Amino acid sequence: MKYFFLSYFIIAVLIVSAAGFRGSKTQNSPIEVFPDMDHQAKVKYQVASDFFADGSGARKPVANTAPIGYEFPTKPAAEATASAFAFSNGTDFYNTGRFGDYYGDGLPKELGPVDLKLLERGQQRYNIYCSVCHGLSGNGKGTTSKFGILTAYNFQQPGANDPANTAAYRTTGAIFDVITNGKGLMGPYGGNIPVRDRWAIVAYIRTLQLAGKEAGVQ
Repeated sequence: MKYFFLSYFIIAVLIVSAAGFRGSKTQNSPIEVFPDMDHQAKVKYQVASDFFADGSGARKPVANTAPIGYEFPTKPAAEATASAFAFSNGTDFYNTGRFGDYYGDGLPKELGPVDLKLLERGQQRYNIYCSVCHGLSGNGKGTTSKFGILTAYNFQQPGANDPANTAAYRTTGAIFDVITNGKGLMGPYGGNIPVRDRWAIVAYIRTLQLAGKEAGVQ
């Protein structure tokens, strides 16, 4: 019996030590068993720092460098339209993938020659933004399908996932429009991927489809 009361007393002490007395207040710092990264050795924004000679914690970008994926404007903002900053602006085929109410096909002349450099850029952008759902080969079985989230559109079998749009998805303009504005479970990427990169992705998708056809994928 004495062991029962001893155990009871120890448990009570532990509970009171951990939870404290109800309503008690203190100015002491709490005991943090799991700090959860509340305190980090980092320099926050807009604070001073004695580590740097100029006394500022915030650092300027290295001269003559640009963030990955950023494109320098070809004209000053006062002289240029939004299209000069690489994102959609206008109603033409290059910016929308449409001619009026109809999807266009082929690639716009603004892209210039469809060479290896363009396709490599399209492959790079596709692998970053698209392959997680559509798969590296465009078969619609990306990483998300392995976790039962979804099976995305299969570019090697046009219309397999959306029979009502079989003909539409055989046009480059329709693919460009979906990248820009999204469709179904796919969100829009128009604000993340510049126009030229979207067309580069479309061009690369065409190579995936051609590779699938040559490999006998029906």
